[in-house]
Amino acid sequence: MSDQTPALELRDLKFRYPGAAPNAPWIVDVRSLALKPGEQALLTGASGRGKSTLLQIVAGLIDPDQGIVRVHGQDIHAFSGAKRDLYRGSKIGMIFQNFNLLRGFSAKENVLASLMFSDVPRKEHDARALELLKIVGIPMPERDVADFSIGQMQRVAVARAVATSPALVLADEPTASLDPENAGAAMDLIQSTCQKVGAALLCTSHDPSMADRFTRRESLDQLVTA
Repeated sequence: MSDQTPALELRDLKFRYPGAAPNAPWIVDVRSLALKPGEQALLTGASGRGKSTLLQIVAGLIDPDQGIVRVHGQDIHAFSGAKRDLYRGSKIGMIFQNFNLLRGFSAKENVLASLMFSDVPRKEHDARALELLKIVGIPMPERDVADFSIGQMQRVAVARAVATSPALVLADEPTASLDPENAGAAMDLIQSTCQKVGAALLCTSHDPSMADRFTRRESLDQLVTA
């Protein structure tokens, strides 16, 4: 793929949960949305409007009823099973509001788990995991993440999300569990780390203060199909 291949392209995307009435409103209804390589955008919308569901569709965790989702030029929903998992693992980083770290494992092991799906040669995994944890400010890579503070867990989650040098990072309410001071530091870290690895960032948030951090802001209410 060219270096100018869009990190993300959505077209005519529609989704409603199985069992919903045929005429029920779409949970996700997006005419088009695209992110250039390295571009960062904030996605807003009322609670229950479908922001998290949209990110899960982009990640290939949920199949849409209609439409196209291309990540780095590839329709991720054209893959199935292990092939989709491998593509997601190599091209998409994910940061959740509850972090979804592997408890009982060290910070380094959490990052190594992500690298299992990458094109990075296995002999380089340890060095890359340690380098990323150093970048995000984790001086104790062998420590169990269960013993970390919330802020430290966030840092490990960021390192894990960018470990494979993905084309796209999805951040779903990444500061929801943090106080304002730590939330600001966490977003500084997420945005700067994405810039360093050249990943585009699509971030959802209810926090009005987040708007000033993004030159591009998109509302789900304005993306609906005609």
